[in-house]
Amino acid sequence: MTKLGVGVLGVGRMGRRHAENLRSLVPEAKLVAVADVDLEAARRLADDLEIEHYYDGIQPLVERKDVHAVVIASPSKFHLTAVQVAAAAGKHIFCEKPLALTIDRVDAAIAAAARAKILLQVGFMRRYDPAYREAHKKIEAGEIGTPIIFRSIGRDREPPPLSFYQSGSGTLFLDSSIHEFDLARWLMRDEVAEVHAFGGTLACPELVQFGELDAGVVNLRFSRGAIGNVESFRQSRYGYDIYTEVVGSKATVRVGYLRQTALTVLGREGVGHDVVDHFLVRFADAYLNELRDFVQSVQRASPPRVTGEDARRALAVALAADRSCRHSRTVRVAEEIPTETMHSAS
Repeated sequence: MTKLGVGVLGVGRMGRRHAENLRSLVPEAKLVAVADVDLEAARRLADDLEIEHYYDGIQPLVERKDVHAVVIASPSKFHLTAVQVAAAAGKHIFCEKPLALTIDRVDAAIAAAARAKILLQVGFMRRYDPAYREAHKKIEAGEIGTPIIFRSIGRDREPPPLSFYQSGSGTLFLDSSIHEFDLARWLMRDEVAEVHAFGGTLACPELVQFGELDAGVVNLRFSRGAIGNVESFRQSRYGYDIYTEVVGSKATVRVGYLRQTALTVLGREGVGHDVVDHFLVRFADAYLNELRDFVQSVQRASPPRVTGEDARRALAVALAADRSCRHSRTVRVAEEIPTETMHSAS
Protein backbone atom coordinates (compact mmCIF):
# COMPACT_ATOMS: atom_id res chain seq x y z
CA MET A 1 0.00 0.00 0.00
CA THR A 2 1.30 3.48 -0.92
CA LYS A 3 2.36 5.54 2.07
CA LEU A 4 0.18 8.50 2.98
CA GLY A 5 2.09 11.76 2.58
CA VAL A 6 1.48 14.00 5.60
CA GLY A 7 2.41 17.58 6.46
CA VAL A 8 2.36 19.04 9.98
CA LEU A 9 1.28 22.62 10.66
CA GLY A 10 2.56 24.05 13.94
CA VAL A 11 5.83 22.85 15.48
CA GLY A 12 5.22 23.50 19.18
CA ARG A 13 5.01 20.67 21.71
CA MET A 14 2.10 18.91 20.06
CA GLY A 15 3.21 19.48 16.49
CA ARG A 16 6.68 18.18 17.28
CA ARG A 17 5.28 15.03 18.89
CA HIS A 18 2.98 14.36 15.94
CA ALA A 19 5.83 14.95 13.50
CA GLU A 20 8.14 12.62 15.44
CA ASN A 21 5.51 9.89 15.47
CA LEU A 22 4.81 10.25 11.75
CA ARG A 23 8.51 10.24 10.92
CA SER A 24 9.41 7.09 12.84
CA LEU A 25 6.45 5.17 14.25
CA VAL A 26 3.63 5.19 11.68
CA PRO A 27 4.89 2.95 8.87
CA GLU A 28 1.88 3.62 6.65
CA ALA A 29 2.69 7.35 6.57
CA LYS A 30 5.51 9.52 5.24
CA LEU A 31 6.25 12.87 6.88
CA VAL A 32 6.78 15.13 3.87
CA ALA A 33 7.04 18.62 5.38
CA VAL A 34 6.44 20.79 8.43
CA ALA A 35 5.28 24.41 8.61
CA ASP A 36 5.09 27.17 11.19
CA VAL A 37 4.86 30.96 11.21
CA ASP A 38 8.25 30.74 12.91
CA LEU A 39 10.21 29.54 9.88
CA GLU A 40 13.37 29.00 11.89
CA ALA A 41 11.51 26.68 14.29
CA ALA A 42 10.16 24.75 11.30
CA ARG A 43 13.67 24.48 9.87
CA ARG A 44 15.08 23.18 13.17
CA LEU A 45 12.41 20.49 13.40
CA ALA A 46 12.95 19.50 9.76
CA ASP A 47 16.67 19.21 10.45
CA ASP A 48 16.07 17.19 13.61
CA LEU A 49 13.83 14.75 11.76
CA GLU A 50 15.99 14.71 8.65
CA ILE A 51 13.28 15.81 6.23
CA GLU A 52 13.87 18.23 3.39
CA HIS A 53 10.84 20.50 3.28
CA TYR A 54 9.70 23.21 5.70
CA TYR A 55 7.54 26.30 5.23
CA ASP A 56 6.26 29.42 7.00
CA GLY A 57 2.56 28.66 6.50
CA ILE A 58 -0.04 26.18 5.40
CA GLN A 59 -0.50 27.31 1.77
CA PRO A 60 2.81 25.99 0.38
CA LEU A 61 2.30 22.84 2.45
CA VAL A 62 -1.06 21.97 0.86
CA GLU A 63 0.15 22.91 -2.63
CA ARG A 64 2.46 19.89 -2.59
CA LYS A 65 1.01 16.98 -4.56
CA ASP A 66 2.81 14.48 -2.32
CA VAL A 67 0.98 15.82 0.77
CA HIS A 68 -2.31 13.96 1.04
CA ALA A 69 -3.20 14.88 4.62
CA VAL A 70 -2.42 17.64 7.10
CA VAL A 71 -2.02 17.51 10.88
CA ILE A 72 -3.06 20.86 12.36
CA ALA A 73 -1.34 21.68 15.67
CA SER A 74 -1.30 25.47 15.46
CA PRO A 75 -2.90 27.67 18.20
CA SER A 76 -6.62 27.02 18.55
CA LYS A 77 -7.81 30.38 17.23
CA PHE A 78 -6.20 29.58 13.86
CA HIS A 79 -7.69 26.10 13.46
CA LEU A 80 -10.66 27.10 11.32
CA THR A 81 -8.58 28.96 8.75
CA ALA A 82 -6.16 26.03 8.49
CA VAL A 83 -9.02 23.54 8.12
CA GLN A 84 -10.61 25.63 5.37
CA VAL A 85 -7.33 25.97 3.45
CA ALA A 86 -6.51 22.27 3.74
CA ALA A 87 -10.04 21.20 2.82
CA ALA A 88 -10.11 23.51 -0.22
CA ALA A 89 -6.92 21.78 -1.37
CA GLY A 90 -8.55 18.37 -0.96
CA LYS A 91 -6.30 17.28 1.91
CA HIS A 92 -7.55 15.02 4.69
CA ILE A 93 -7.31 16.66 8.11
CA PHE A 94 -6.33 15.70 11.62
CA CYS A 95 -6.90 18.74 13.85
CA GLU A 96 -5.95 19.15 17.47
CA LYS A 97 -8.69 20.00 19.92
CA PRO A 98 -10.58 22.26 20.19
CA LEU A 99 -11.58 22.27 16.55
CA ALA A 100 -12.46 25.95 17.05
CA LEU A 101 -13.38 28.30 19.90
CA THR A 102 -17.03 28.94 18.99
CA ILE A 103 -19.84 26.71 17.75
CA ASP A 104 -20.26 28.77 14.58
CA ARG A 105 -16.59 28.27 13.70
CA VAL A 106 -16.77 24.55 14.44
CA ASP A 107 -19.79 24.34 12.13
CA ALA A 108 -17.81 26.17 9.45
CA ALA A 109 -14.94 23.68 9.81
CA ILE A 110 -17.28 20.71 9.57
CA ALA A 111 -18.97 22.23 6.53
CA ALA A 112 -15.63 22.85 4.79
CA ALA A 113 -14.66 19.20 5.25
CA ALA A 114 -18.07 18.00 4.06
CA ARG A 115 -17.95 20.13 0.90
CA ALA A 116 -14.49 18.82 0.06
CA LYS A 117 -15.50 15.25 0.91
CA ILE A 118 -12.37 14.77 2.98
CA LEU A 119 -11.87 13.05 6.33
CA LEU A 120 -11.79 15.29 9.40
CA GLN A 121 -10.60 13.78 12.69
CA VAL A 122 -10.21 15.68 15.97
CA GLY A 123 -7.51 15.05 18.56
CA PHE A 124 -9.33 13.76 21.63
CA MET A 125 -6.46 11.36 22.26
CA ARG A 126 -7.71 9.90 25.54
CA ARG A 127 -10.10 7.76 23.52
CA TYR A 128 -6.98 6.03 22.20
CA ASP A 129 -5.32 5.44 25.57
CA PRO A 130 -5.29 1.67 26.28
CA ALA A 131 -6.77 2.00 29.77
CA TYR A 132 -9.57 4.33 28.68
CA ARG A 133 -10.38 2.11 25.72
CA GLU A 134 -10.63 -0.92 28.00
CA ALA A 135 -12.93 0.99 30.36
CA HIS A 136 -15.11 1.97 27.41
CA LYS A 137 -15.32 -1.65 26.28
CA LYS A 138 -16.46 -2.78 29.70
CA ILE A 139 -19.11 -0.07 29.87
CA GLU A 140 -20.32 -0.87 26.35
CA ALA A 141 -20.53 -4.56 27.27
CA GLY A 142 -22.79 -3.71 30.21
CA GLU A 143 -20.32 -4.94 32.82
CA ILE A 144 -20.91 -1.99 35.17
CA GLY A 145 -24.64 -1.78 34.52
CA THR A 146 -26.18 1.64 34.02
CA PRO A 147 -23.63 4.49 34.33
CA ILE A 148 -24.76 6.74 37.18
CA ILE A 149 -21.87 8.97 38.27
CA PHE A 150 -18.96 10.34 36.25
CA ARG A 151 -15.94 11.84 37.98
CA SER A 152 -12.75 13.04 36.32
CA ILE A 153 -9.77 15.18 37.32
CA GLY A 154 -7.01 16.69 35.23
CA ARG A 155 -4.09 18.29 37.05
CA ASP A 156 -1.02 19.64 35.28
CA ARG A 157 2.25 19.72 37.16
CA GLU A 158 2.98 23.24 35.90
CA PRO A 159 0.91 25.66 33.80
CA PRO A 160 1.76 26.21 30.13
CA PRO A 161 4.16 29.08 29.34
CA LEU A 162 2.66 32.56 29.15
CA SER A 163 3.10 32.45 25.37
CA PHE A 164 0.38 29.77 25.33
CA TYR A 165 -2.16 32.23 26.72
CA GLN A 166 -0.92 35.01 24.46
CA SER A 167 -1.48 32.78 21.42
CA GLY A 168 -5.24 32.54 21.99
CA SER A 169 -5.50 28.84 22.77
CA GLY A 170 -8.70 29.05 24.78
CA THR A 171 -9.68 29.17 28.42
CA LEU A 172 -9.15 26.47 31.05
CA PHE A 173 -12.51 24.93 30.19
CA LEU A 174 -11.94 25.03 26.42
CA ASP A 175 -8.32 23.88 26.48
CA SER A 176 -8.02 21.50 29.45
CA SER A 177 -11.45 20.49 30.78
CA ILE A 178 -12.69 19.79 27.25
CA HIS A 179 -10.86 16.45 27.42
CA GLU A 180 -12.97 15.52 30.45
CA PHE A 181 -16.15 16.71 28.73
CA ASP A 182 -15.41 14.48 25.76
CA LEU A 183 -14.73 11.54 28.09
CA ALA A 184 -18.00 12.24 29.89
CA ARG A 185 -19.99 11.89 26.66
CA TRP A 186 -18.02 8.87 25.47
CA LEU A 187 -17.95 6.85 28.68
CA MET A 188 -21.42 7.72 29.95
CA ARG A 189 -22.99 7.11 26.52
CA ASP A 190 -25.09 10.20 27.02
CA GLU A 191 -25.05 13.94 26.41
CA VAL A 192 -24.37 16.56 29.09
CA ALA A 193 -27.58 18.56 29.50
CA GLU A 194 -26.53 21.23 31.99
CA VAL A 195 -23.55 22.41 34.01
CA HIS A 196 -22.73 24.52 37.03
CA ALA A 197 -19.11 25.66 37.14
CA PHE A 198 -16.81 27.41 39.57
CA GLY A 199 -13.31 28.68 38.99
CA GLY A 200 -10.52 30.77 40.45
CA THR A 201 -7.01 32.08 39.93
CA LEU A 202 -5.19 31.47 43.19
CA ALA A 203 -2.08 29.41 42.45
CA CYS A 204 -0.91 31.26 39.31
CA PRO A 205 -1.52 35.02 39.78
CA GLU A 206 0.35 35.75 36.53
CA LEU A 207 -2.72 34.43 34.69
CA VAL A 208 -4.93 37.25 35.97
CA GLN A 209 -3.65 39.54 33.19
CA PHE A 210 -5.22 37.15 30.67
CA GLY A 211 -8.49 36.83 32.60
CA GLU A 212 -7.62 33.15 32.91
CA LEU A 213 -8.38 30.53 35.58
CA ASP A 214 -5.90 28.12 37.12
CA ALA A 215 -8.57 25.94 38.75
CA GLY A 216 -12.07 24.91 37.81
CA VAL A 217 -14.78 22.55 39.06
CA VAL A 218 -17.79 21.72 36.89
CA ASN A 219 -20.84 19.79 38.04
CA LEU A 220 -22.69 17.94 35.27
CA ARG A 221 -26.19 16.62 34.73
CA PHE A 222 -26.73 14.23 31.83
CA SER A 223 -29.85 14.09 29.70
CA ARG A 224 -30.97 10.72 31.13
CA GLY A 225 -30.47 11.80 34.75
CA ALA A 226 -26.90 10.69 35.54
CA ILE A 227 -24.63 13.20 37.28
CA GLY A 228 -20.94 14.02 37.25
CA ASN A 229 -18.08 16.26 38.28
CA VAL A 230 -14.94 17.52 36.52
CA GLU A 231 -11.93 19.16 38.17
CA SER A 232 -9.11 20.92 36.31
CA PHE A 233 -6.00 22.45 37.88
CA ARG A 234 -2.99 24.06 36.21
CA GLN A 235 -0.37 23.61 38.95
CA SER A 236 -0.39 20.50 41.12
CA ARG A 237 3.40 20.73 41.69
CA TYR A 238 3.63 17.00 42.44
CA GLY A 239 3.01 15.59 38.94
CA TYR A 240 0.66 15.15 36.01
CA ASP A 241 -2.41 13.56 37.55
CA ILE A 242 -5.27 12.22 35.41
CA TYR A 243 -8.02 10.15 37.01
CA THR A 244 -11.47 9.12 35.81
CA GLU A 245 -14.17 7.04 37.47
CA VAL A 246 -17.55 5.84 36.24
CA VAL A 247 -19.88 4.46 38.90
CA GLY A 248 -22.49 2.08 37.54
CA SER A 249 -25.47 0.22 38.96
CA LYS A 250 -23.45 -3.04 39.03
CA ALA A 251 -19.81 -2.01 39.29
CA THR A 252 -17.33 0.86 39.00
CA VAL A 253 -14.41 1.41 36.64
CA ARG A 254 -11.43 3.61 37.49
CA VAL A 255 -8.72 4.83 35.11
CA GLY A 256 -5.57 6.57 36.23
CA TYR A 257 -2.14 6.20 37.77
CA LEU A 258 0.37 8.60 39.26
CA ARG A 259 3.50 6.48 39.52
CA GLN A 260 5.62 6.14 36.40
CA THR A 261 7.51 3.07 37.62
CA ALA A 262 7.21 0.57 40.45
CA LEU A 263 10.41 1.78 42.09
CA THR A 264 10.15 3.00 45.70
CA VAL A 265 13.03 4.67 47.55
CA LEU A 266 13.24 4.51 51.34
CA GLY A 267 15.72 6.97 52.82
CA ARG A 268 16.34 9.49 55.57
CA GLU A 269 14.04 11.98 53.84
CA GLY A 270 11.19 9.48 53.93
CA VAL A 271 9.54 7.16 51.42
CA GLY A 272 9.34 8.38 47.85
CA HIS A 273 8.66 7.31 44.28
CA ASP A 274 8.64 8.91 40.86
CA VAL A 275 5.54 10.38 39.23
CA VAL A 276 4.21 11.00 35.73
CA ASP A 277 5.33 14.56 35.07
CA HIS A 278 3.91 15.51 31.67
CA PHE A 279 0.97 14.79 29.36
CA LEU A 280 3.31 13.74 26.55
CA VAL A 281 4.61 11.01 28.87
CA ARG A 282 1.25 9.82 30.22
CA PHE A 283 -0.44 9.72 26.83
CA ALA A 284 2.48 8.75 24.60
CA ASP A 285 0.64 5.64 23.39
CA ALA A 286 -2.57 7.55 22.86
CA TYR A 287 -0.95 10.18 20.64
CA LEU A 288 0.64 7.48 18.52
CA ASN A 289 -2.52 5.36 18.35
CA GLU A 290 -4.72 8.25 17.19
CA LEU A 291 -2.35 9.10 14.33
CA ARG A 292 -2.14 5.47 13.26
CA ASP A 293 -5.92 5.31 13.26
CA PHE A 294 -6.19 8.55 11.26
CA VAL A 295 -3.78 7.30 8.60
CA GLN A 296 -5.54 3.95 8.37
CA SER A 297 -8.97 5.60 8.16
CA VAL A 298 -7.79 7.72 5.22
CA GLN A 299 -6.27 4.72 3.45
CA ARG A 300 -9.38 2.59 3.99
CA ALA A 301 -11.82 5.42 3.26
CA SER A 302 -13.54 4.69 6.58
CA PRO A 303 -15.16 7.30 8.86
CA PRO A 304 -13.01 8.73 11.67
CA ARG A 305 -13.67 7.49 15.21
CA VAL A 306 -13.56 11.04 16.59
CA THR A 307 -15.58 13.38 14.42
CA GLY A 308 -16.28 17.07 14.01
CA GLU A 309 -19.61 16.47 15.71
CA ASP A 310 -17.78 15.07 18.75
CA ALA A 311 -15.71 18.26 18.81
CA ARG A 312 -18.88 20.35 18.51
CA ARG A 313 -20.63 18.70 21.43
CA ALA A 314 -17.61 18.80 23.74
CA LEU A 315 -17.10 22.48 22.90
CA ALA A 316 -20.74 23.23 23.72
CA VAL A 317 -20.20 21.80 27.21
CA ALA A 318 -16.99 23.81 27.64
CA LEU A 319 -18.69 27.03 26.56
CA ALA A 320 -21.58 26.34 28.93
CA ALA A 321 -19.09 25.83 31.77
CA ASP A 322 -17.37 29.10 30.91
CA ARG A 323 -20.68 30.96 30.89
CA SER A 324 -21.76 29.31 34.16
CA CYS A 325 -18.54 30.31 35.89
CA ARG A 326 -18.75 33.91 34.70
CA HIS A 327 -22.43 34.36 35.60
CA SER A 328 -22.63 32.13 38.72
CA ARG A 329 -25.61 30.11 37.51
CA THR A 330 -26.56 26.76 36.09
CA VAL A 331 -26.39 26.77 32.29
CA ARG A 332 -28.10 24.41 29.90
CA VAL A 333 -25.70 23.20 27.22
CA ALA A 334 -28.35 23.90 24.59
CA GLU A 335 -27.89 27.63 25.31
CA GLU A 336 -24.52 27.44 23.55
CA ILE A 337 -25.86 25.87 20.35
CA PRO A 338 -27.40 28.19 17.73
CA THR A 339 -31.15 27.59 17.54
CA GLU A 340 -31.13 26.90 13.81
CA THR A 341 -28.61 24.06 14.23
CA MET A 342 -29.96 22.34 17.35
CA HIS A 343 -32.31 20.01 15.48
CA SER A 344 -29.80 18.96 12.83
CA ALA A 345 -27.10 18.26 15.43
CA SER A 346 -29.25 16.02 17.60
